Parts: sequence; C-alpha cells; structure tokens
Amino acid sequence: MQFPPSLNRPTSSRSSKVPTLVGIDIEPGHVAIAEVASSGGARVKRAAIAPLDAHVVRDGEVVDPEGLAAVLREIWASHKGLSKKVRIGVANQRIVVRVLDLPPIAEGKELDAAVRFSAQEALPMPLESAVIDYVPVGEIETDDGPKRRVVLVAARRDMVEQILTAAGSAGLKVEGLDLAAFGMARALRQADDPDQLLLSVGGLTNLAVVRSGICTFTRVTGGGIEAMAVDLAERMALTLDHSRAWLRHVGLASPVDQLEGDADIVAAARYVLGEGVRRLALETRQSLDFQRAQSPMDTPIDQVVLTGPALQIDGFSATLEHELGMSVVPRAIEVADDLQGIDPADVTVAAGLALGEARA
Repeated sequence: MQFPPSLNRPTSSRSSKVPTLVGIDIEPGHVAIAEVASSGGARVKRAAIAPLDAHVVRDGEVVDPEGLAAVLREIWASHKGLSKKVRIGVANQRIVVRVLDLPPIAEGKELDAAVRFSAQEALPMPLESAVIDYVPVGEIETDDGPKRRVVLVAARRDMVEQILTAAGSAGLKVEGLDLAAFGMARALRQADDPDQLLLSVGGLTNLAVVRSGICTFTRVTGGGIEAMAVDLAERMALTLDHSRAWLRHVGLASPVDQLEGDADIVAAARYVLGEGVRRLALETRQSLDFQRAQSPMDTPIDQVVLTGPALQIDGFSATLEHELGMSVVPRAIEVADDLQGIDPADVTVAAGLALGEARA
C-alpha cells in the first residue's frame, strides 16, 4: 500500500482517464465519504456522513474493523451507483511525516534507496513494521550545496491493515491510502494563499503546515469536538448525540443567559467549549513552535484556515482567533445544491481525499 505522489495536486490536473474515486475520512465518532466532480472547479457531487460507535475508532485508529465495515456497507447500500474505488485517509498520532534533504539524486531506484537508508534514522519505528512512501518536492540550496528535498510519510503496518480489512469486508477497492492532512490541503488550498496552517477540528484535530503548496508538517491530537462532546456527556449524564447537539446549540457567540434550555447544561456546554478551544490553541501554538524549531529559517505562519464540524459551532472560529492571536479563516469545499443535510465542512477532508490521483 502506497501513499499518493502529490501532497496538494491542483484539482484541474485530473483527466478523463483518472478513475472516479470516493474519498473516505474516518474519525472518532463518524465517517464521511465524498465523490467529487472537478470540471469547472472541485465540487462535491455525492456525499454521506454516518455515525460510528465510540469503540470503532480510538485516537484515529480503527480498532473494530467489522464495526466500520458494517457502517460502510450501509452507506454504499443506500447510495446506489456510488463508485467502490476509494481512497482512504489516515490520521493519528502514529503517522510520521519527515522532510529529508538528500544528495541531488535523480528520481528512480537510486533515490528510493537513499530515502530508505535515511528513513532508518529519521523514523521512530523499524522499517519492517512500517509502510512508507515519499514525494520529491524540488531541489534547495544549503550550506552544504544543493540537496534534493523529499517529504517522507510512514505508518505502522498493523494500523494500515486494520483499515484495509474493514474496506475489504465492505466490498470496497482501495486505490490508495492518503494522509488526511494531504487531503485537507488539496481541498482547502487556493492558488494565492500564503504559507499557512490548516486545521480540521472534528472527531480529532488534524493540523498541517503548508508552505509553497507543500505540506511539510502534520500533527494529530485527540482534542476535537468529539472529545468535548464526551466531556459534556460525562459531566451531565447525557448521551453523546444529545451532548453534540447541546454544543451546537450553545456555541460560543450568544450570551449564556439568552440561551434556551436547562441552565446547568447550557453553562456546562459553554465551559467545555471554552476550555476545549483554549486547549486547542495551546496545542496549535506548541505544534508551530516545534515545527519552527525544526526549520528555523522558515518564515512565521500568521494565518490559520479552519474546517471540519467545528464550523457548525457558532463563534468557534472567532474564539480560536482570539486565543491564538492569529487570523483564522473558516473554509470548506463547495457541495452540490441538491446535497440536502450535508454540511460542506464535514466532507471537506473526504473531498480532498477523492481528489488524489491513484498511482499507475
């Protein structure tokens, strides 16, 4: 199994020979799928979102393949004609992305060998336990002369196998695995964007630093909307569905005393949301500090693009902007007018996965 060769391939580069793919974004609490029409600009033409029981995905890893397979079968059964060729996103703390600067080797077997040799030192896992892939992103000048820069991606083999087991049991043909962060970059990046930080906040928080159109750093944390919903559910003895609904109802914009409903739940939901955003801001700043320490010559990031279920919560982006002290821009992919009940931000990452081209 290989990751795709492009981290942020322009959507207009797809040709009629490229098979239609369905992107699958799997997160704690839900799975989202999207099929994209790219003619005239990327647009989601078919999509679905289905809840997942809490035990199916933990910290971004599939721990109950058959439970996931059952949900995927239901989605395909209710959406006749949906392509079974899929590209699945992966996002968890055991995914590793590294930028390697190698001698200026031409692409081919020699570069493959150099990457694998360097990967032995760069990765916190033995190569025999990992699935790795890389993409060359150009040559750079360094104090030691010209170097070929590549972005290396590695995932633990057992984690990958759980995903493939679920997809196979559901009767799907996996054309490729992709970092969910790369799908997010393809869906959200615009031609004139500066270097920026992308955040998808939903079942988990997926963070990606994109420079010159290339995703050079990613990090996944468990502190997404789902974690906030679990916190509220435990505090107020609610079901997860009710907890999620209360978070959306209360939000972070309206004064608490103007909101309808049980005052104790309203107060608890506002507290959980406020603390959740503060933690998210802290983790985001720490991630940026870590990335800057790894690449001290990079220019500072001063813009965040936000997507995911967090955009359903009124005031979330403004509160995050205040906590971060950085510009936060809400953004989502366009969806067809007839996709009733589908929030564009919920399927943005899945759409970006669908935009990835399969390797020959």
